[in-house]
Amino acid sequence: MPVEVDVAIIGAGVVGLAIAAELSRRQKGTIVLEKNHTFGLETSSRNSEVIHAGIYYPEGSLKARLCVEANRLLYDFCQKYDIPHRRQGKIIVATDEDEVSKLEELYQQGLRNGVGDLRLLSHKEVKELEPNVEANAGMMSPSTGIIDGHSLMRVFHGLAREQGVNFIFNTEVIGIEKTEGKYRVEIQDREGTSSFTTNVLINSAGLSSDKIASLVGIDIDQAGYKLHYCKGEYFSLNSPHGAPVSRLVYPLPELGGKGIHVTLNLDDQVRLGPNVRYVDELDYKVDETQKEAFYQSVKKFLPRLRLEDLEPDFAGIRPKLQGPEEDFRDFIITEETARGLPGLINLIGIESPGLTASPVIARYVARIASELR
Repeated sequence: MPVEVDVAIIGAGVVGLAIAAELSRRQKGTIVLEKNHTFGLETSSRNSEVIHAGIYYPEGSLKARLCVEANRLLYDFCQKYDIPHRRQGKIIVATDEDEVSKLEELYQQGLRNGVGDLRLLSHKEVKELEPNVEANAGMMSPSTGIIDGHSLMRVFHGLAREQGVNFIFNTEVIGIEKTEGKYRVEIQDREGTSSFTTNVLINSAGLSSDKIASLVGIDIDQAGYKLHYCKGEYFSLNSPHGAPVSRLVYPLPELGGKGIHVTLNLDDQVRLGPNVRYVDELDYKVDETQKEAFYQSVKKFLPRLRLEDLEPDFAGIRPKLQGPEEDFRDFIITEETARGLPGLINLIGIESPGLTASPVIARYVARIASELR
């Protein structure tokens, strides 16, 4: 472990890995600290693995801008590095007349965000594309896809290592002190506690990013940085009749999430989820009592679904800035000079579409970091 480094990144999820790969092209002396034994074991590996188009987020928000830019870039990146992926396409459905107007509003929002390939579908067109789906109307998003998230992270990790980044696993940050224009970072590993100094400190700690911010002395409640753990569970569909859809099928979004949707992975396994449940602790066990709620939600547009075909699969935790019943909150990606902490870059509340946007978030952070030099 070096005594002094130029850049330290806390967190080796998909965003931290992408930042490490991007920064290492521009400068040396970067380390990544990760409390787990390897990269991407939390939010980055417990999600739908969808390449989003950028439809849902308010116009002008970071989520919208970064996602729309990253959609094309990520497909190109996958092709360049042979990352398994598929431009699957997605249909968002309106299941009654009241929802049709909401679907049209979502279509207009997507267009305002710069998603130029959206197409509204009639009931007949939905049926022609997905015979098992019942909907009054739909919206096709051809540029929505699926990706092997672990392979993406493995490529970012490999590129960063090839370019000189030092990854330090099983190491937790337990203290941060600003000193003489640098940051002294106290860490704990299997051998005990030690410290090092860094010129630039990048907080990409995902579910722990608010705690890292508080270690530097930021009042996370006052700053609006406090995270809420939002659990999302998934059930797999094991039907003797095979996959009932050939694309991703989503309901209209609900408060706090995109609704329980039907996705396919690269092996054509069908999953339903995620739901939205705010929790106080990190717990990845699937609550099997949620099975009926999943069934009732999805059978609105997939009426041939059978309850007995649903099996508990996995769960993930989203690091949300908004609590239950609260309005949209955007990504926080900011350099903290205004708080008297020059050289600290905080990334907080990086949930969906964080995986899709990861390469563009990395460029965004690298530009901020370059301006500090």
